[in-house]
Amino acid sequence: MVVEAAPARSSGPAAHAEREALSGIIGESAPIRRVLEQVAQVSGTDVTVLIRGETGTGKELIARGIHAGSPRRDGPLIAVNCGAIASSLVESELFGHEKGAFTGAVARKPGQIELADGGTLFLDEIGDLAPPLQVKLLRVLQEGEFLPVGGTVPRRVNVRVIAATHRDLPAMVQRGDFRQDLYYRLNVFPIHVPALRDRTEDIPRLAAHLAQRYATRHGKTISAIPAEVLTRLVRHQWPGNIRELANLMERSVIVSRDTTLQLAEWATGQNPPVAAPTVTPTQAPRVMLDVEREHIRRTLERCRWKVSGPGGAAEALGLKATTLEARMKRLGLERPRS
Repeated sequence: MVVEAAPARSSGPAAHAEREALSGIIGESAPIRRVLEQVAQVSGTDVTVLIRGETGTGKELIARGIHAGSPRRDGPLIAVNCGAIASSLVESELFGHEKGAFTGAVARKPGQIELADGGTLFLDEIGDLAPPLQVKLLRVLQEGEFLPVGGTVPRRVNVRVIAATHRDLPAMVQRGDFRQDLYYRLNVFPIHVPALRDRTEDIPRLAAHLAQRYATRHGKTISAIPAEVLTRLVRHQWPGNIRELANLMERSVIVSRDTTLQLAEWATGQNPPVAAPTVTPTQAPRVMLDVEREHIRRTLERCRWKVSGPGGAAEALGLKATTLEARMKRLGLERPRS
């Protein structure tokens, strides 16, 4: 079930695009509701956003939701992982280079910042950006211009910056590893994405959603998650957060022999349990039905409630039309009256 950020969420193209972009954010806990409320608040503005959170918590999904709900949604969203590019190539990758700027630069190449002109630039792992490049990024934020490698004339750019990090940037500022002025420019609107262990009540629904996704991918059917499996999931500390849960659920779907999920072994080992709510034996099938109903409803809406034929929901779900109609009846799904 996709959580709405606030009861007063507006409708229309921007709100629809934002909800579609955030469709991977599952949960009803207070921490995740707070995050989605912040997304709703900041999406319509043009301010810089700094998304903080541990690795695997879904920071890029949040960035995509902000872009999708913003006035720039028709412009590009360019995502750059600052820690995944070789240090010798980062400047050219971000700011581009002119012909002849260095050996092998046989033509002018626009950088990611220029490609994001009119849209949004998402800088993941911003804490890995080298100090000299922090200065150049600061100029983009302050003046809306940058200098390509080997260039002599600054280029103008109109871009919104969303940054993300799992690092403690204030501590890096204190150590001199990150510019204080850049930190304040990035931290106009901070959003903290909670760790999975801080929203354990969302785990049953997340597990059911992921089981459905991977069952569809691997051509299987998972209709139930045993209560004892949900209990083990809820009591795990999840150092890898949602990414770790997703990997475990995919392995579990693969090893399951029938329609009941069989829990695979943890690649990282079982960590000491944390305090967690009790999972009742009836919760697993109820959660699976809720997720199945929501998944089919969203597909029907996307297909404008067309069930069969090309472009219909049955085709999108990989089901026969008669099978989908039977499931709709079982789940109480009816085409809304216009």
